[in-house]
Amino acid sequence: MDTAVTAAIDAWLNEPAIAEPDKQEIRDLIALGDEKELTDRFYRDLEFGTGGMRGVIAAGLNRMNVYTVGAAAQGLANYIRKRGPEAMKAGVAIAYDCRNKSDVFALRTASVMAGNGITAYLFERLRPTPELSFAVRHLGCAAGVVITASHNPPEYNGFKVYGADGCQVIAPEDEAIIREVRSVGGFGNVKTMDPKEAGEEGLIKIIGGNVDGPFLEAVQGTILNRAACQAMGKTLKIVYTPLHGTGVTLIPEALRRRGFEKVIVVPEQAEPNGDFPTVAYPNPEEPAAFQLGIELAKKEDADLVIATDPDADRMGLAVATEDDQFELLTGNQIMALLTWYVCEQRKKTAKLPPNAVVISTIVSGDLMKEIARSYGVEVVEVLTGFKYIGAKIREYEQAGDPGAPSKVYVFGGEESYGYMPATFTRDKDAVTSTALVAEMAAMAAEQGLSLYDVLVRLFEQFGYFQEGTKNITLKGKEGAEKIQAIMASLRASPPAAFAGVAVKTIADLQTGEIKDARTGKIVGKYDLPSSNVMLFTLDDGTKVIGRPSGTEPKIKFYVLVREPGDDLVKARAAATAKIDAIYAQIDELAK
Repeated sequence: MDTAVTAAIDAWLNEPAIAEPDKQEIRDLIALGDEKELTDRFYRDLEFGTGGMRGVIAAGLNRMNVYTVGAAAQGLANYIRKRGPEAMKAGVAIAYDCRNKSDVFALRTASVMAGNGITAYLFERLRPTPELSFAVRHLGCAAGVVITASHNPPEYNGFKVYGADGCQVIAPEDEAIIREVRSVGGFGNVKTMDPKEAGEEGLIKIIGGNVDGPFLEAVQGTILNRAACQAMGKTLKIVYTPLHGTGVTLIPEALRRRGFEKVIVVPEQAEPNGDFPTVAYPNPEEPAAFQLGIELAKKEDADLVIATDPDADRMGLAVATEDDQFELLTGNQIMALLTWYVCEQRKKTAKLPPNAVVISTIVSGDLMKEIARSYGVEVVEVLTGFKYIGAKIREYEQAGDPGAPSKVYVFGGEESYGYMPATFTRDKDAVTSTALVAEMAAMAAEQGLSLYDVLVRLFEQFGYFQEGTKNITLKGKEGAEKIQAIMASLRASPPAAFAGVAVKTIADLQTGEIKDARTGKIVGKYDLPSSNVMLFTLDDGTKVIGRPSGTEPKIKFYVLVREPGDDLVKARAAATAKIDAIYAQIDELAK
């Protein structure tokens, strides 16, 4: 093994702050001679990046465990302490999801905050991520932490950091926190306080219903068509699955408050379980995650199937069609429907301001953007990640007057099944989005339409849009090096064409420059933070975008295609063929 890896293993085995069972786990790997696993666990520290960290749960430096979580919490505590007594008193809100060790890691985080004299507001049990974002703002905290790995496989967990505005931290705050985390040093430098003692001294405060109530009231305040909910709430049938996650704590109640009486929770997936026994991946992007929900919906003759991921920030949707089947909608299609609904209802009630703005990402589909523009709403594109959407909202608030931002946010979303219908949260919010989707379905049902019918009408009006995402997973040290090599290759030797269609422009978001693919001349520039993203626009308007994932060991490629909407069968076939051809070319590029 590499000498640096060997030295890191020795340091782990000789660290007094590490418990004996966690040392023995490493000794067992040494006895087995598993050099590959040992290298992956110790070739680096688990990276604390701009949004926090995420990794496999196990002993080791490059793993999620009480030591790496404690060090991350200590770094955040050091950052807060430097902001002074007011920030320390304002404290940190801490939530966690259903994943294995989530409760342990959340309590560890709270005990570290308390050990540093910082108030910790710890949820009594698992709660959705959007409620954590809300809680930071509602309680006036200096920061927030949620323990979750979102939709990752069961072996993962994560540590996400939020700023005082309830948004995941961005530069320069994220950079300052990262510096503090890296300067913690050994695990023996992590300060903790016994949770019982911290509770007695008021440094750990348990929260729950005192935040649930205001959050649900805020969700209910987003209603746009109360009459439709009243008219159809008794008959519209909704099957809901939390996929063993946190959504079950609040989403059924949010739907009930909106007026929907026939909400059926998939029983096999209702109980929180970090092993996710009924699904391979607890991800509403995966069709297989809907299997049990759709089976139940057919049995119950339901109108909708809604699924949320373990921390209830992402939401997927399947809608009934005329042939008694269910059409799984993509994240881009759900975004388009919600954009249309929000704009249409606000226009009807004269609540669509002239300075309205919809915010999405550069890798998200263009249908929602075309719909927003048709209502005179400005569309702003940001980098992937809701922290950039939240940052834009903050920018508009700071540029305007108190209570009157320079631009009024009306909706935002990204292709990976994340939507934010309101600004009382500053992150993806599946709780509010689920209530809004149900309301939209009620409005359509009043007119004798399904949500699929509404989507078809949008395609006929704006054109047929289809998107695809190609993920290439490359784990470990070798995988990380391969991902960087692929991105370097895209820059050094960019493809001249995809699927036989010539590349028109090439944008490198590390520099922001947009170049003519034929002449190499700079023809434009993105006004966005530097990011490791390559964006190719083809002669027919198709977009191919490549970027390494910020949270998973994979490189992601997005393909965005538009076809005429006059013949949807023909359009879908053409778009699918084009996306498949581009996927095949990406596979070759990756090799």
